[in-house]
Amino acid sequence: MEQNNKRFPEGFLWGGATAANQMEGGFHEGNKGLNIADVLPGGKERLKLLMNPGFNFEIDEEKYTYPNHEGIDFYHRYKEDIALFAEMGFKAFRLSIAWTRIFPNGDELEPNEEGLAFYDRVFDELHKHGIEPVVTISHYEMPVNLVKEYRGWRNREVVTFFERYVNAIFNRYKDKVKYWMTFNEINSGLMMPIMGLGFAIEKEEDKYQPTYQAFHHQFVASSIAVKACHEIIPESQIGCMIIFAPVYPFDSNPENVLYAHQEERLFNNFCADVQVRGEYPAFIKRYFKKHGIELEIQEGDLELIKEHTVDYIGFSYYMSRTEKKEKTELEKAQGNMLAGVKNPFLKASDWGWEIDPTGLRTSLNKLYDRYELPLFIVENGLGAYDKVEEDGSINDDYRIKYLSEHIAAMRDAINEDGVEMIGYTSWGCIDLVSASTGEMSKRYGFIYVDKHDDGSGTLARKKKKSFYWYKDVIASNGEK
Repeated sequence: MEQNNKRFPEGFLWGGATAANQMEGGFHEGNKGLNIADVLPGGKERLKLLMNPGFNFEIDEEKYTYPNHEGIDFYHRYKEDIALFAEMGFKAFRLSIAWTRIFPNGDELEPNEEGLAFYDRVFDELHKHGIEPVVTISHYEMPVNLVKEYRGWRNREVVTFFERYVNAIFNRYKDKVKYWMTFNEINSGLMMPIMGLGFAIEKEEDKYQPTYQAFHHQFVASSIAVKACHEIIPESQIGCMIIFAPVYPFDSNPENVLYAHQEERLFNNFCADVQVRGEYPAFIKRYFKKHGIELEIQEGDLELIKEHTVDYIGFSYYMSRTEKKEKTELEKAQGNMLAGVKNPFLKASDWGWEIDPTGLRTSLNKLYDRYELPLFIVENGLGAYDKVEEDGSINDDYRIKYLSEHIAAMRDAINEDGVEMIGYTSWGCIDLVSASTGEMSKRYGFIYVDKHDDGSGTLARKKKKSFYWYKDVIASNGEK
């Protein structure tokens, strides 16, 4: 029987996505330790700290605010929030486990029971409502102790601590979690190693060696996690997770076409090639040689990476990127860390991220053609300023338009292009703290949270217009 080309495959996992450090709060409760997000201040200064050398990973409450400390208080309100997700009809909910709830310092020998018990309660509540947990093992929340005492993922010893962590959570939740991902947006370490790799670049000229050595340690750790997951939870699926942004050449000048291609391979393909194909690609070996990078690879590392590759590819898609080999300051786009030059054919969000639903279809085709593995869009959404009207309504038609166009592009990739997909979890399904700027005003959710950049607010939840729209999308399996 032919698939209805307006609907999605049966069993498609519709849902929403979040991260512990951006929503949980309770940063000192349950014997939780400090993680990287806990020491990142809110506001525009955060991006400078993430991108510039020399951050010290200390809290300075006289100088900064720290919105991640309270988040949206999911730690205490998870039952209320999960009930709202269930009302929308979620089939899946992507969340992360805070590493420092399980191992507060990262290097303990035994896990923290209070942290383990918290996620037991969350997973049980999800299953009560028929919602499948999709769990990211490490989502920008490395223990600060591992950063200060061990220098983050540069240190091989961190692989051992990560192995201890994954074994603890796989054994504890083996009957509760089927879908896992290892490192959130692993390739983000190329641009902001603080969040992804657990260290700040000390000098610009020294960035290459420590960055790629840290990546190697993460690839080893990822393969260890894949191996353990398959052994402990045989019915599980474990994937990698990358940022994907197709790179367009600014024009048909062959120099710009080649430059765009090289940029796309380095950012979009390098990490996925290693985790999916199980080996370092030829282009990155040439890149290492060019930049004098010599990895310390222990005996058995390459065999481990080759033998234990991921089951699916999870990825985030927010925008495409347009590149020009020679560009002026005036030509640069005002987007996130991926911004290249302005694309004259695209409009942009309030934060300057260019909106390109066709780019999502392009991305799905590129990924599936290259890897031939099931794909899972685990982040996609529009950060925008939302206004609460006098009658209490929030009419976020701009969000509905953005998501509707991207979901249509996804549907066409499945039905017209033959792409295999597991599901779609819209980012920030409930408003949360922005990872890049620490703002609450940059809202993604179907559910409004009364919390503001200055820390004020009641934390009350309110349904936006998009809440009811997404409920219809899920109920109709994408036909509406």
